[in-house]
Amino acid sequence: MKKVIFILLVLSTIKIQAQDHKWTLRACVDYAIENNISVKQSELDLKTSEYNKKDAIGNFLPSLNGSVNHSWSIGLGQDPVTFNAVNSTTKNLSGGISSSLDIYKGLQNINQLQRSKLQLLASQYQLDDMKDNISLSVANSFLQILFNKEQYKVLLTQHEISQEELSRTEELVNAGSLPKGDLLEIQATLASQEQQLVNAQNAIFLSKIQLAQILLIKDYKNFDIVDTEYDVPNTFILNESPEAIINKAKETRYNIKIAENNTKIANYNLKIARGALQPSISGSYNFGTNYFTSQLFDTPDFETQISDNKSHNFSLRLNIPIFNGFSSRNNVKRSQVDFDRSKYQLEQANLDLETNVYQAYNDAKGALKAYEAAQKTLNARQEAYNYSKERYNVGLLNAFDYNQSQSRFEQAQSDVVRTKYDYIFKLKVLEFYFGVPITDIN
Repeated sequence: MKKVIFILLVLSTIKIQAQDHKWTLRACVDYAIENNISVKQSELDLKTSEYNKKDAIGNFLPSLNGSVNHSWSIGLGQDPVTFNAVNSTTKNLSGGISSSLDIYKGLQNINQLQRSKLQLLASQYQLDDMKDNISLSVANSFLQILFNKEQYKVLLTQHEISQEELSRTEELVNAGSLPKGDLLEIQATLASQEQQLVNAQNAIFLSKIQLAQILLIKDYKNFDIVDTEYDVPNTFILNESPEAIINKAKETRYNIKIAENNTKIANYNLKIARGALQPSISGSYNFGTNYFTSQLFDTPDFETQISDNKSHNFSLRLNIPIFNGFSSRNNVKRSQVDFDRSKYQLEQANLDLETNVYQAYNDAKGALKAYEAAQKTLNARQEAYNYSKERYNVGLLNAFDYNQSQSRFEQAQSDVVRTKYDYIFKLKVLEFYFGVPITDIN
């Protein structure tokens, strides 16, 4: 019984710890990369590219095959000595090995090996690019939860202040110092704030669900992140010129590397297609022997026949392509088109990168200005709110005007929170192009 109680206590402790576990941004990113289905599929593509490279290496090696054949003949047949038709039972056992090697194939094997190396590199780039994009998506969802939580704290603080004002206003109304309309105005404000709190809680939960789905976590109810207070980071990135960021992005961003790599692959595809127009030379070797028995006459023993019947065959073959229905030449033309298309795609990728960097740069600068403006507005709204509160406390301001001042103050607080996290994320996007890890927020 004691053992059962102990096990139940341990299990309950583990369950409580699992529920209390809160995720850091680093943990979210690592988990998403490890469990994302698209990442797993890209990892399989990488393995396939590794096998393709091994196939390309194998093209340089000679083939080697062995064969064994055993046959029986019962009934009418031909005497191998007199060539007369006779009824007999004969057995024949033969075997051998064969080998062939491509000596020259229009450099196709060499070009296929180089192409397989590039395809392996392209698969790795695709995998790394997907991990980066997932990291960016996780960071965005993570910051959205933090924003919603901080927004909820702002609303909760204002709600507590309004509750205090409600108690004070009730006393003044009961004493006849304030009209009942002021009390009703405060009560309406509290009801509105309670609705805002409910909406804020729902926003927090929905943003948690969004991140949990990215991580493929089904336990939405218990999923949560650490309550980290992120300050606006001190960053060097806005001191860099857009041109410097673009040059750095071309070195670090995988979409450019992928486009450059695809151009090289297309070039090798063109070389392989041209190689099919050239003559090819191949060599082969065959070795064989056999053993034969018949009821018509005595045959030498097995070892003697196997030794005496050995044969070796060497051959060298030259194949000259002359006409194959335009297939080879059309393959060359198609490969040329693909190569030209890949060059345009590389050019477009560079243009897209420049556009994205300029957009991210302007977004970050605009977000900074919005955040600074929101802070100035908050300072002004807070002074106005404090002044309104003083006048309201001495009866020089009615409840409606006081609530209007309070609402503007609340909105200014919310704007600071919103612009703060918008600025943090847009900074991270810009730093992302510069090669700064997405998880380095502070």
